[in-house]
Amino acid sequence: MTPLLAILFFFKASPSAATLPAERIQAAAAYSAAHGGHALLIKQNGKILHESYTNGHTKNEPHRIYSGTKAFWCLTAFAAEKDELLKLDEHVADTITEWQSDKRRSKITVRQLLDFSSGMEPLFGLHENDFKNRTASALKASLVGTTGKSFIYGPAALQVYHELLARKLKEKKQTPTRYLERKVLGPLDLGAQRCLPDQHGAPLLASGFMQTARQWSELGTWLLKHPETQNALRSSGTNSAFAFGFWNNHAAESKSAREVDVESMLDKKWSAQSWRNACLCRSAPADLIACIGSYGQRLYIVPSRKLVIVRLAKDSKPNDAQMLRLLFANVKN
Repeated sequence: MTPLLAILFFFKASPSAATLPAERIQAAAAYSAAHGGHALLIKQNGKILHESYTNGHTKNEPHRIYSGTKAFWCLTAFAAEKDELLKLDEHVADTITEWQSDKRRSKITVRQLLDFSSGMEPLFGLHENDFKNRTASALKASLVGTTGKSFIYGPAALQVYHELLARKLKEKKQTPTRYLERKVLGPLDLGAQRCLPDQHGAPLLASGFMQTARQWSELGTWLLKHPETQNALRSSGTNSAFAFGFWNNHAAESKSAREVDVESMLDKKWSAQSWRNACLCRSAPADLIACIGSYGQRLYIVPSRKLVIVRLAKDSKPNDAQMLRLLFANVKN
């Protein structure tokens, strides 16, 4: 059997997951609307179970997904590795040669850039729309943590990755943005995205995309069909709840699991953050993975239940644990 036929057979033969109870969906929808929700979309077994737009928002209205943008860019690394442009565990300094003379920078790998374990300071100022030169600033960012051991969430590491990818693609006369469109956005039937370039044309990788709930859900639908990518998103080791722009709920299986409010934790200085045994919700399936953007932007994917859930909002205090408990507490497969 060819690999393609094997994949098609796997999904055709896979049984449908039990439908999420309607009362659970309605409870979650009511909670979302009451807490600044703008959209809630729930798809299971490839069918829409629920779609609602509240607080003045509509179905076709693009919405900022903030850090949900990171996941799309991180997926370019898997495509680039498949295309033999790079290896995730190669040293960044092999390509960004000006780092070779720096004892600490020369040890940073591509994987560590994308898992935020490089030790680089976050440089949140790179988010500014009128920033002059993100690349130059990111390449000179201070190393404030221990490479491979410190989780430091912020835009600097991703901007270094953009420069690395740009240099890899230069001989092919391509740009990272075009590569993103061909290898990631195209297969999702998504067109060019809002990239917020600096004065030298470098896009902001940490934020910027605007999508409708249905558009963002296509990323979840794609992931349900690619278990090999799901496995790659399990964890980085430095922060076991995060990898390649995605958060996960794997620690929920442990008796020592702690429910952590990701947005609140990220508001703290990186050195004061605690991610040990962190999960999003003890009541939710352990295989749940999520894209998390500011003010309650969420894409949840649950492979075991063939579920994709999108929430768009302006929620000043989003609570993943409560939202997910409403959907999953005491719900059987």
